[in-house]
Amino acid sequence: MKYFDAHCHVQFPEFEEDRVALLSSMEEAEVGGIVVGVDHDSSQRALDLVKDSSTLFAAAGLHPNYTQTKEFEVDAFRELLKDPKMVAVGECGLDYFRPEDVAGAVGLQREVFLKHIELATEFQKPLMIHSRPSKGTQDAYRDLIDMLKSAKQEYGDALSGNVHFFVGGIDEARALLELDFTLSYTAVLTFTHDYDEVVQFAPLSHLITETDSPYAAPAPNRGKRNDPRAVASVVEAIARLKSEDLEKVRVDILQNVHRVFKIPSVSL
Repeated sequence: MKYFDAHCHVQFPEFEEDRVALLSSMEEAEVGGIVVGVDHDSSQRALDLVKDSSTLFAAAGLHPNYTQTKEFEVDAFRELLKDPKMVAVGECGLDYFRPEDVAGAVGLQREVFLKHIELATEFQKPLMIHSRPSKGTQDAYRDLIDMLKSAKQEYGDALSGNVHFFVGGIDEARALLELDFTLSYTAVLTFTHDYDEVVQFAPLSHLITETDSPYAAPAPNRGKRNDPRAVASVVEAIARLKSEDLEKVRVDILQNVHRVFKIPSVSL
């Protein structure tokens, strides 16, 4: 693998028509990745998709936006996580972005997130965290950090993970880095400067690349379906923002992936 997309959803319906061709193209481009579930069904489909691949892996969890409509059946997720191709627990976390989803939901989101933490430590697999604050605030990140601090006191180094599609500020980044969590960025770095200072602040040892495809396509493809091959543009953006050699950034990110998700990294 030359590049790694730590968070994609190629099991989603958006890829139904050309998924086989896309996976072949990813292999040619030497792009590996983690196919992330947002509920039990999509987690199972992610596992089915990656089971015969040497460069694709899966994660299983219940997205916080679904906690009010879908039950988090711990035993069912436990069965999925027994598979060695499952390298992370999630996506899971806290989402306060949609006001209609927040009323009465915060307590349930926190309860379900704690169950993910318990599974992650049980299976010694990292968390794949989704955290999205309400507009103009960092509320979900502050709550997330408080929960992770408490969990760290209980579980110590057995608790690890990555905060995907990170949109927090320097203060939030610093707190998460102190907990030894990594931050992953998408191709939004190619069309906005909103996160430049945080990327420059964070050590390269704690940065990971992702696409969150089919979402967040890079410039000049904004508004179109995204796919994991766009992860190369994220590596380029991080190298530019950190004024680092492109090859060094590429290799270091693969090493981070190996460390966090226990995935073999090969630099070519």
